[in-house]
Amino acid sequence: MTIEPRLAARAAELIAQSDGLVIAAGAGIGVDSGLPDFRGNEGFWKAYPALGRARMEFTSVASPRTFHDDPALAWGFYGHRLNLYRETVPHEGFSLLKAWGEAMDHGSFIFTSNVDGQFQKTGFDPHAIYECHGSIHHMQCLEPCGNKIWAADDFVPVVDADACRLLNEPPRCPDCGGLARPNILMFGDWGWIERRSEMQAARLGVWLEKVRRPLVIELGAGTAIPSVRHFGHGVVQRGGRMVRVNPREFAVGSAADVGIAAGALEGLNAIAEALS
Repeated sequence: MTIEPRLAARAAELIAQSDGLVIAAGAGIGVDSGLPDFRGNEGFWKAYPALGRARMEFTSVASPRTFHDDPALAWGFYGHRLNLYRETVPHEGFSLLKAWGEAMDHGSFIFTSNVDGQFQKTGFDPHAIYECHGSIHHMQCLEPCGNKIWAADDFVPVVDADACRLLNEPPRCPDCGGLARPNILMFGDWGWIERRSEMQAARLGVWLEKVRRPLVIELGAGTAIPSVRHFGHGVVQRGGRMVRVNPREFAVGSAADVGIAAGALEGLNAIAEALS
């Protein structure tokens, strides 16, 4: 699809006028890095054929109940994702965002529903990232027996991708020895330890207080799970502006804002061209 030059130019103007960049990212931002975007069960089953054959829905697999009922399946799914995210190289759009933020008075802060750690991998300040659904690179006790969250660095999953099952020993809680799980907010999840995400949210709140002319660049965030959209709208309601890059749901609420019908990398490249 062709991006209108005037839209890219208007987005470039907004970047030039802003003193702080808010990067609001949903699952769609990772598609250009080769990551799957689970749009409904069909997209999920395409990425995980074994679960498609069993007709297991994403909301069923991505739940604490599966860790209780079938730990090898649950860790087969999350272990595969952990390996995938560790191997993925973030696309060039991440570096463009990083450079734009670094040129602003107050830098940038990221609000993302993604659990993949791609912003940290690009070199963004880990203290300027709010992962509202947690991170696959951190673990917690399944029970949970306490409030501890620890890095997943020492766990290397060996996964039978065809069967979506973990072949080696699953990780254990260092305190009680029980099964560990990713520190991710799952479906039907009453055991998620929010402490890490709450600290990130507090830092974001302090940062936003300092910024006078925030610009939200929202990428790959749809309306199906609207966490990212709600957050971005909140910043706009407090006087910020919005550039929304989305191939399907790109409409914006004000003529002062910009909606670009494109994937993340294509949209960011068009804006970069207008800036140069």
